Amino acid sequence: MAMKIFSVFFFALLFLASPFLQVARCQSEAEADVAEAVEGGDLGIVGEDVQDFGDPNYSSAPEVKTVCVFPKNSAKLVLAGEQTELLVGMENVGESPVNVIAIKASVHLPFDHRMLVQNLTAVAFNNATVPPSVQATFPYVFAVSKYLQPGTFDLVGSIIYDIDQQPYQSTFYNGTIEVAEAGGFLSVESVFLVTLGIALLVLLGLWLHGQFQRITKKTKRAPKVEVGTRATDASLDEWLQGTAYTQSASKSKKKK
Repeated sequence: MAMKIFSVFFFALLFLASPFLQVARCQSEAEADVAEAVEGGDLGIVGEDVQDFGDPNYSSAPEVKTVCVFPKNSAKLVLAGEQTELLVGMENVGESPVNVIAIKASVHLPFDHRMLVQNLTAVAFNNATVPPSVQATFPYVFAVSKYLQPGTFDLVGSIIYDIDQQPYQSTFYNGTIEVAEAGGFLSVESVFLVTLGIALLVLLGLWLHGQFQRITKKTKRAPKVEVGTRATDASLDEWLQGTAYTQSASKSKKKK
């Protein structure tokens, strides 16, 4: 009986969990497509009118200082699939004006920056010039893929500019960000794991209940002992033959 209940409950659990498994499978397929895009070099949320700057690997100019701020987001929390804004501050301490060309960024694995996760939007600027001894702020809005697994990643952001027609590049941020799933506190994987854990606990409780009932029934069963009165009386008469008890019993019968 316990095995039947176990089987029925197990199949019911699989039926209820099938939507979560389907969602997880779809996400895995989407992540596989994203990985293929990374290999092809086409990954990223790139606008139609934005130039692809690639990886020029320019050196930085010593007269340019940069800083990065996540406004109202000190935890650097990034929701997957939603836009996140940061501000890039630039200070020109040189004698020549700085012409800002673009801002670009990418997401990498925290333990190895050679493992590229996603190229983010590259934002181009037209006629953005920072004169000598002037500070300027440039907004940068990006969004990681909605299929990106929640966790800790490294964000590398760079600003490209030129001084006297000589191109340079400065890294304004090279640190960690926390990617979280948008739209709720619990992820699909968390809901599925919690449901699976509760189901396993219920199955364990049913199994222990069945074992307890089986042990209880065994202890309540007592062996049946049949007592034969006739056989006992006959054997008792054989032992009492010729004794005073049989003689007194025969005398009492004669008196009657």
